[in-house]
Parts: sequence; C-alpha cells; structure tokens
Amino acid sequence: MSATLVVLEGDETGQELLEEALRVLEPGTLGFDLEFERHDLSLARRRATANAVVREAAAALVRHGFGIKAATVTPTEPGDVGSPNALLRRDMGATVILRVGRPIPGVPAHAGVRGPIAIVRMAVGDAYDAEEHRERVVAEDGGEDEVAVRTERISRRVCRAVAETAFTYAARTGATVFGGPKFTVSPVYEGMLKEELDAAARRHPEVAYEPQLIDTTYALLERRSEAPVVVPALNRDGDCLSDLVLPWFGTIAGAESTVLGTDDEGRARVVLAEAPHGTAPTLQGTNRANPMAMILAAAAVLEAMPDPRAHAAGGRIRAAVMDAVAAGVRTADLGGEATMRGFTDAVIDRLRAVHPSHRP
Repeated sequence: MSATLVVLEGDETGQELLEEALRVLEPGTLGFDLEFERHDLSLARRRATANAVVREAAAALVRHGFGIKAATVTPTEPGDVGSPNALLRRDMGATVILRVGRPIPGVPAHAGVRGPIAIVRMAVGDAYDAEEHRERVVAEDGGEDEVAVRTERISRRVCRAVAETAFTYAARTGATVFGGPKFTVSPVYEGMLKEELDAAARRHPEVAYEPQLIDTTYALLERRSEAPVVVPALNRDGDCLSDLVLPWFGTIAGAESTVLGTDDEGRARVVLAEAPHGTAPTLQGTNRANPMAMILAAAAVLEAMPDPRAHAAGGRIRAAVMDAVAAGVRTADLGGEATMRGFTDAVIDRLRAVHPSHRP
C-alpha cells in the first residue's frame, strides 16, 4: 500500500523548486510508490477561495500526516488573504518548528562550526501570540509617561512537544541537547520549558544533555558546534537562533524546515516539510535557483514516515544531494555553473546508480 504525501503548491520560484523536489520523489527514482495529493496554495487561488483552499490543505495534512510545501507570497495590503502559514499551523495543530543547518561539502562555514545544528522552537505562543497595549501612567516624579504592556503565554503541552522533539531528534542523530530558556530570571514562565526539558532528559538517558541559559547558549554555541547539537527554545528565541545559525553554513540552501503537529505526549502526528527561504521572484523562469533546500525537505518528510522504505529513501536522497555538491555540481549561489534542473538531474542520477532497478 502506497503512502500519501500532501503537496502544497506555491508561488513564483517556490513552485518551480517544489516541482524539482517532486521529480526526486518519482517512483522510478524513489523505489516505491508515493501518492501525491496536491493543493494549490498560490496567491491567486487563495484569493479566489478566500483562503478556503488553505483550510482544505490543513485538513488533508491532518488526514494523511505528511506534507511538503512550496514557498508562498504573502500580500501586505490590509484585508487581503495574508500568509497561509498561520492558518495552516493553527488548523494542523502545529506546536514545533525544527530547522537544521549542516555543513555543505566544499562550502566554507563560519569559523569554528563543523557539526550540524538543529533549532527546535515553539510554533505557537510566546511573543508572537501576545496580547499587547499601551497606556498612560503617572511617573515616579509626578509627570506623565506612556508604557507598553505585553502579555505572553506558553503552554505545558507545547513545552513538552519542544522537549520531546529535541530529545528524539538528538537520539536519532547522535546529537547533544544544548541550551534552554532563561529560567533563572523567569522561573514561572520560562521555567516551564526547563521543567519539560529536564523531564525529557530523564525519559531519554541515552541522550547527552547540557542545559544552558539562552544568553550562554548564544555565547557558547559557535565553539560547541564541532559535533551535532540540538537547541530547544521558546518561539522568539528560536526564531532568532535560526536566523543566526543557518547562514553559518555558507548558505541556507542546505537547510530544511519541518513544522510538526504533536499529540499530548509531544509525539509528531503531522509533519510538514518546507524550505526556509522565500519565493525569490527575480529567479523565476531563469532555471538558476538552488533546489537543495526543497530536495532536503523532501528527504526530511520521508525520514519521518513509519515505512522503513521511506525512511531509507530519505537518507539516500540526503546523501545524493551532498555527494553532488562534493563532486562540484553547484548552482551559481554556491559558485558553480549548474542549473536548477541540472542539479536535480545529478541527484536523480546518483539515486538511480545506487538502485539501478528503480529506473522507469
């Protein structure tokens, strides 16, 4: 019986890159059948359906459990359809975002960074779902002042999901869980995440655990990253860490992002993989964009599937991508001359060379 992958189509170069990743997932290359259920999340379609297509796509993700998404355009005009990401994450019950940066063969990394770094952050709550307002107050000297007030919330369920994801990913990759919240200053709010991290450490004694305050994490992460590291974080802290860490590896083209919907115990029940970059409209139609991140997103969603064939295929795809880069098959952003389709062809050739019987 074949598995179903929910395919969320997007805009501009984002859609072109998605199609390249889907070429890698064809049965003749993958080695087994994978059904695609496609949903058009292009800006035009979202506007035409008043975002109904986004809600339909989220329902499909919950039904089938696994998906891959192209980058989409977010309009800035008030009253427009907005970003589909918030709607998708709400309706699929997203709790965790996992982003992984890793060394790319032949691409210089930031000094001292040698091992992959995974950032595991909250997908909801914290600063990004805060209630805020401003009010006039009387200052200590009797004058008038204005204050801004923000009320932030995190839940134990989301904290547990971040902790469990961090430790299970570390167990799978041989990494150390390193970092954590500023629980000394905020024992009630940020301390909740620390409590769940400590509990996850007890459930996973095989995983190395080095808890650090968030400011210490920033200070030590570069020197600590000679071996694989997983960093659990609050929503805003994790967003900042991702933007800092992914470029350390020379390009975000070697990274993928995975959004997880989890059960009450923090175990993933919905997995949506995507590239962490945008739609790159200036590259649309040029055949020059780098498809690495989208292909790696395809590998990540396969590795999350329970079918051992899918998990093994995800590993083969990741290895084929890195082998192609190591052999000098690189797009212009990495100093090479390969086209978008040419790079994908090189990955497919390597996959079929490993399993020649998979040729159509």
